[in-house]
Amino acid sequence: MQIIQNTAVTLNYTMFSAEGEVIDQNQQPIVYLHGGYDNILPAVEAALEGKAVGDKVSVTLAPEEGFGEFDPEFVREEDISAFPPDIEVGMMFETREPETGETMQFRVTAIDAGVVTVDGNHPLAGMTIRFDAEVLDVREATDEEVVHGHVHGEHGHHH
Repeated sequence: MQIIQNTAVTLNYTMFSAEGEVIDQNQQPIVYLHGGYDNILPAVEAALEGKAVGDKVSVTLAPEEGFGEFDPEFVREEDISAFPPDIEVGMMFETREPETGETMQFRVTAIDAGVVTVDGNHPLAGMTIRFDAEVLDVREATDEEVVHGHVHGEHGHHH
């Protein structure tokens, strides 16, 4: 079976930096619903279209096709008093923009002299990455999966 609209696709993937270093790799196969449901990067989904079990793809993604450009406005310095006492570099926090109500995640990137630097960019923002994937399984999605916009069951979403 080929990967087409409304198929459940199981794959293994590895992401590499422009220098060829592994920056992410799945530990267990991932499963996503194919067909524009925003369950996988659009450029990767396009490369997988029409592929079948055993096929491999390698897609190089510019920042705008991957995790976005780095935006310096998403880097902020805050007084340490605004954070819990056990604050550490690498911790994640969620904030809500008062004007829009939009939530945003920030990662603590530095703590120095009572000032905490947080970054709202995706950790891979600004990077050109290569996404290599191997198709392990393709099946027709259930009606329920199509309605919900994601895969259910093993390695997929559980309700």
